[in-house]
This record gives sequence, C-alpha cells and structure tokens, in this order.
Amino acid sequence: MNVEIVNKDFTLDMYGFSGTAVNKDYAGTGFKLMDKLWKIVKSTGLKNKGLNIWIYETNEKMFAGVELYENPTNDTGLERKQITLTKYAYYKHIGPYSQLRQAGQNMTDELKNKGFETILPYIEIYGHWTNDETKLETELLMSLQ
Repeated sequence: MNVEIVNKDFTLDMYGFSGTAVNKDYAGTGFKLMDKLWKIVKSTGLKNKGLNIWIYETNEKMFAGVELYENPTNDTGLERKQITLTKYAYYKHIGPYSQLRQAGQNMTDELKNKGFETILPYIEIYGHWTNDETKLETELLMSLQ
C-alpha cells in the first residue's frame, strides 16, 4: 500500500446533504443522501464536477456532496459544506467499492505502524463510474493529528 503523507492544504467546497448513520449504516445513509442530492442537481441543472464525495465525521455524522462549478443562485435546499485538511494521508484505491472498508483499515493500520494518529473527518472521493469494477477509483483522505 502506497500511502502518501501530505502537509499542504486540501480544500473542498461542496453542496449536498448531511445525515446520521443509524446503527453505523454508512453505506445506506450515504446512498440515501446521494440520491436526494442528485435529484436536485439534475432537476435544477446545476453544473458539477460529477464526483461523489462522502465525508465521515464524529458521532456517526456524514455528508454526501458534489463540487459545483458555481454557487446556486436559487434556494435549492442543498447544504453547503466547506472543509480544509492541513495534514492528511492520501491513498488511491483502484478496485471494487466492496473492498473500500478493508483498504481504509489497511491504511489506518499502516499509518498507526508509522506513528501517525488519524482523526476525523475522513473523506472518500469517488471517481467516475465504470462497469468494470476492477477500474473503479476512489481517493481516500485521512486527517492526521
């Protein structure tokens, strides 16, 4: 696993929805939030970068969003979330989404073995969809203490 340590600001300015992963059902919660997000984005024609971004926060809170090319001029009901990481670990997972949990655990273990402490938020940026699961790309960003 090739985990990169980055000491440069990484900023996201997104629109989407937040929610709580009841019983730690992050996948179910994330998909519900994304479905709600994309209905609004498509119905209002908001120009976006097309990448789903999931942010995991304390107390089972999470946010599912997308970066827009410009801020909405009308009230769409979307929540705006801005986040900046100053020190983080970065890894690009290539393969099925079903392997993300293990990739994240491997990343956490490797960082711990190298003396790093991870903190929330944790971010997953999903690349553009392909039917070939072996080519799916997901960027994992773990905040570091």
